[in-house]
Amino acid sequence: MEENCIFCKIVNGDFGTDFILENDYAVVFNDINPKTPVHILVVPKTHVASLNELDDKNLLGELMMTVKQAAKKVGLSSYKTLINTGKEAGQEVFHLHIHIMGDKN
Repeated sequence: MEENCIFCKIVNGDFGTDFILENDYAVVFNDINPKTPVHILVVPKTHVASLNELDDKNLLGELMMTVKQAAKKVGLSSYKTLINTGKEAGQEVFHLHIHIMGDKN
């Protein structure tokens, strides 16, 4: 856990965030600034700054499986995933996270 990382604090339960899904590898919760009717985040429990720092193939696979599970749980059969990697690419929180965006219609 990184002391000043907002996502580490969320994972740790410091803010009482409601998780849509939680497993051994990640938590899933609603994005605070949704860009689509359904906009959730998959955040690994382990602090990894960005995709560039992720070397664990198993964790990457578990995160992608969590994307599938979370999308299904919120009723999405079609959705967009997005990983911003680096400040220039729009990453604002430097803890790897996967956006799942869609519309239930």
